[in-house]
Amino acid sequence: MTDGYELLDAGDGRKLERFGDYVLARPCAQALWRPSRPEADWRRADASFDREDGNRWQGRGRLPDHWTIEVDGTAFHLSATDFGHLGIFPEQRAQWRWIRGQAKGARVLNLFAYSGGSTLAAALGGAEVCHLDASKGMVEWARENAALNGLADRPIRWIVDDAHKFMKREIRRGRRYDAVILDPPTFGRGAGGEMYKIERDLAETLDLVKALLSDTPRFVLFSSHTPGLSQIVAENILSQLFPAARLESGEMLLEGRGRPCPSGIFCRAVFP
Repeated sequence: MTDGYELLDAGDGRKLERFGDYVLARPCAQALWRPSRPEADWRRADASFDREDGNRWQGRGRLPDHWTIEVDGTAFHLSATDFGHLGIFPEQRAQWRWIRGQAKGARVLNLFAYSGGSTLAAALGGAEVCHLDASKGMVEWARENAALNGLADRPIRWIVDDAHKFMKREIRRGRRYDAVILDPPTFGRGAGGEMYKIERDLAETLDLVKALLSDTPRFVLFSSHTPGLSQIVAENILSQLFPAARLESGEMLLEGRGRPCPSGIFCRAVFP
């Protein structure tokens, strides 16, 4: 196992990152400043992903099919996907630390759960977790990450389904959750081909989340990578739904040796 994630530099719409033993250059729309490192450092990256060149990797052959890193004591399997993703969103590290400290004894629902960073954090914090994603492959990836962290026998339900359909069934069954975590896509497709558009569907998503909360809720943690969806927008939405909750919001950041790089927003509704 190799250790760690580190942002090495960012600028000119790119980010230079170290994932264990491998240095990668990938797009970063928010990085509008100039890079700090010379271009020669960027050219020495093991691989780079370019959306303007047909969404493809350069140097992908220099990467293993899979490798493992550890971030804040949690291990992740990584792989270079055709979309430029690797199976981890390091900008969520602060949220994972927060979840781990809040989750003991809670029943937690993690929606749009990807490769399971928040699921791992909740389970490591002592929660019973329901992990849901529309992609069977991503759910399997998350299960591998759980096993990698010694969580294979923890109380985690692994669900492949459309988020809205699943939540409506849970409401009918009378199942409730003490905490809900969600990072909806800007655009996505459900397990049965259902189309999700955040500007159209977010209100219904959060209404269903509210209906699923137990009588003693802990928190709702909403995060987003959608351009234009600011923390103030998130606060406005969550304050209407949960007027009794305390709101905590901010930018998610990639951090390391380079200038911090904003990579989405979060808003937490924390219940008294």
